[in-house]
Amino acid sequence: MKRRKDEQRKHSEQPRKRREEKSVTDKKGTARMTAGHPVPELADVSPESWREANRRLLAKTLSEFAFEELIKPVPLEGDRYRVDLDSGVSYVFSASQGALGSWRADKDSVTRGAAGLLGNEIETPAWDAQQFLVDCAGTIGTDAPTLGMYLTEVSATLAVDAARIEHGGENAAELRELGHAELECRMTGHPTLVANKGRIGFSATDVRAYAPESQELVRLQWIAVHRGLAEFRGTPDLSERAVLAHELSEETIAAFRSRIERTGGDPDAYVWMPVHPWQWDHAVQVLFAGEVAQRRVIPLGESADAYLPQQSVRTMTNMSERERFDVKLPLKIVNTLIWRGIPPHCTQGAPVATQWLTGLLDKDPVLRDELRTVFLGEIASVTVRHPYLDRVPEMPYQHLETLGCIWRESVSSRQDEGERVRTFASLLYVDEQGTSFAAELARASGLPAEEWLTRLFETVLHPVLHVMYTYGITFNPHGQNTLIGYDGDDVPRRLFLKDFVDDVSVSHTPVPERGPEPDGYDHVLPRKNPVVIRQHVVDQLLLGHFRYLAPLVAEQLGVPEERFWRLVRGAVDAYHGRFPEKADRFAEFDMLADEFPRYPFNTDRLVITRYVDRALRHALRPNGTVANPLS
Repeated sequence: MKRRKDEQRKHSEQPRKRREEKSVTDKKGTARMTAGHPVPELADVSPESWREANRRLLAKTLSEFAFEELIKPVPLEGDRYRVDLDSGVSYVFSASQGALGSWRADKDSVTRGAAGLLGNEIETPAWDAQQFLVDCAGTIGTDAPTLGMYLTEVSATLAVDAARIEHGGENAAELRELGHAELECRMTGHPTLVANKGRIGFSATDVRAYAPESQELVRLQWIAVHRGLAEFRGTPDLSERAVLAHELSEETIAAFRSRIERTGGDPDAYVWMPVHPWQWDHAVQVLFAGEVAQRRVIPLGESADAYLPQQSVRTMTNMSERERFDVKLPLKIVNTLIWRGIPPHCTQGAPVATQWLTGLLDKDPVLRDELRTVFLGEIASVTVRHPYLDRVPEMPYQHLETLGCIWRESVSSRQDEGERVRTFASLLYVDEQGTSFAAELARASGLPAEEWLTRLFETVLHPVLHVMYTYGITFNPHGQNTLIGYDGDDVPRRLFLKDFVDDVSVSHTPVPERGPEPDGYDHVLPRKNPVVIRQHVVDQLLLGHFRYLAPLVAEQLGVPEERFWRLVRGAVDAYHGRFPEKADRFAEFDMLADEFPRYPFNTDRLVITRYVDRALRHALRPNGTVANPLS
């Protein structure tokens, strides 16, 4: 144990390529994070880094397209597979297959075959992800306009990935020392989506200023919106004045009041709210130009506090005053399948959904006392509707979600002394030396690998299963929304859950334990079939996370994939054995079914949804099934 920690320390002290950094301190003078420019200009990215980023993304594209059956690899000898495309081009690569229909292509094994001048097929090493997408467009059934937009997203993703490779970044041992917000800035994006950092609408300069991987501190623009346009809502213990007092100093409040008065307005006739500076410049001052001119929207100035973007880009964590709220703000960009605004029904419904859920779940002795699960409430919001666009039937949603905000309890305000909180997604991170963060944490804990994994699976699954079985409620527990609290030895101990209003769903079957439910919030608390409720858990935990974690664990911790899935099944069985009286619910939300529907995220973008403007967000439809490794 001591030798391993000495080796980690020695490794972390090795010189690495870094840029000049700056630090921000909290009110106690303690360094809270460092920020610099880890995403260099594209001109500073070497051809080698660009090709390596492409090799990785090409392997991911082959893997995910094969999983979704967009392409159908034909087996050759050994572990080699061939894909023949309608364009006349073929790709051959080495790959392994795993549970839940997963594919894992070897990035260094791919070759591209095309007809030469004499009609013979010439095979060359393949590294170009965009070339593959052009080659396979006819096979997968996408069209030119869609491919044009998609290649824009892929190119933007590659630019960030290549810059990350060029810079190097911290090794897995160093990441253990980071706080949850700083760690978010080191993540590499959605594991399933090929174009996971598209951010259509951001320029290259915007990415360096506002993307999480840039690690740049952001100061928010505050505005006052007349109450004829804006509505504040909060949980019962949070008034509008209380939120402002929590988020702004007395001096700032006085200065903002003075600015409104200088325009001839009454400060109390306006709702005050933060706006992302990019959104203020690119959307609000354009779409709400008339309201700004008529002093129905008044700019107040920047916040004194500095914020750090989380992986969603639109959610900001306060780095100056860590006890203050996180704030979720709309951005008129396309990223990971949708426009990243905030629907008015979400801003309106966030406080009431939070009050109902926390009032229900905080009284549950298993969640409260035993599992000590933390539900990070969305405790206040501002809704602003556009005076003209909001009146037009079937108006595409991108135009209706440009102004509003949701305040959420911060992780820092709820974590214990000495507790380390990290997003679930961080376990899939692999540093440039090839070490996975999950393996680093397991080794650092001093526990046998299987014991650490068992703690992890029970920590993640038991609260989610308890809420689903007991109340017929599920969240969307993907890597961003799910955070894990670790003790001082990096052993998983409890779960933090967030993003209620966007992702919570309720079974349409009557569940007495839920008690009276909020009325008139079907958009916020959609009623769904229990099988669909279960699918949220399956998609986000099993397909969206464990499917990728299993091979990392096999490779770096020596736990074979079959054994990995037996341990996951063991965590489910342990909960079932603890509460046998819920057997009917276990059958209703059947986690041990023989198979699960497969939802094709990349197919949806390329073939089904494409980039057509829609009045509502598009619901994914299943495409086939996958065998359940827990069955």
